Amino acid sequence: MTDKLSFKQRLLGLQGNLFNFACQLTSNPDAAQDLVQDTTLKVLDNESKYVDNVNFKGWVFTIMRNIFINNYRRQVRNSTIIDTTEDLYHVNLSQESGLTSPEGSVAVKEISVAINNFSDEYKVPFTMYLAGYKYNEIAEKMSLPLGTVKSRIFFARKRLQVLLKDYR
Repeated sequence: MTDKLSFKQRLLGLQGNLFNFACQLTSNPDAAQDLVQDTTLKVLDNESKYVDNVNFKGWVFTIMRNIFINNYRRQVRNSTIIDTTEDLYHVNLSQESGLTSPEGSVAVKEISVAINNFSDEYKVPFTMYLAGYKYNEIAEKMSLPLGTVKSRIFFARKRLQVLLKDYR
């Protein structure tokens, strides 16, 4: 009975440390509090799996880190869509448009116009890169050396920065 009390007392004693660690992981106090609560419940559920000669604080922090990683992976998985079109152009694009204001939609239009004014040798690899293609996939599809693809994307990015310097 005293072992169970000491287990719970040690867990309660770590709540401040757990909250600080959760804040580092989430960068959000509300999400951190939820993570501390999930961790506390998980630790209490797995009390029978704890071995006395193991570092208690390390064990609890590992549980918290694993919960955070699992939640993050679940969020990424839920926010990713799979494109089933034949050209697979929209693979893994988020459902969000990112346009929270009218100014944002105007900025996107101006960026699109600037990209469309590039010559095809820069526009095609750059838009493929923005669509989520990897450098080697772009090089393979365009039958170009990998270094050429990388440099074209680099120069397109630099040119875009110059053209849209007012948006910084």
